[in-house]
Amino acid sequence: MRIDKYLWCLRYFKTRNIATTACKKGHVKINDQVVKPSRDVYPTDIITVRKEQVNYSLKVLDIPPNRLGAKLVDIYRVDTTPKSEFEAQELLRYAKDYYRKKGTGRPTKKDRRDIEDIFNENDS
Repeated sequence: MRIDKYLWCLRYFKTRNIATTACKKGHVKINDQVVKPSRDVYPTDIITVRKEQVNYSLKVLDIPPNRLGAKLVDIYRVDTTPKSEFEAQELLRYAKDYYRKKGTGRPTKKDRRDIEDIFNENDS
């Protein structure tokens, strides 16, 4: 089975087109080699997938006949992603919280007009 189809079947990507694009960009490796989307997958291969700034690592146990339900995915692969990858994702989440939220900071044009209306009501 092709690597792009395999990753789509195991629900790592929502569509085969997205999986193919990830392969072309070099985000998918088999046994530490960047692969094309047409590369075949065999049992005992080690696949590394970079998705959303996390390097997922998985070992192929078997080839699925078609796209699987989420509960059946573990029959065909073993997830060997280290916990440190997910901890790095948590740090990124905290870093994003540092930036200001919507509605804070400089007032928008509408906010400025509302403020001016309040001051004008007090003057009259």
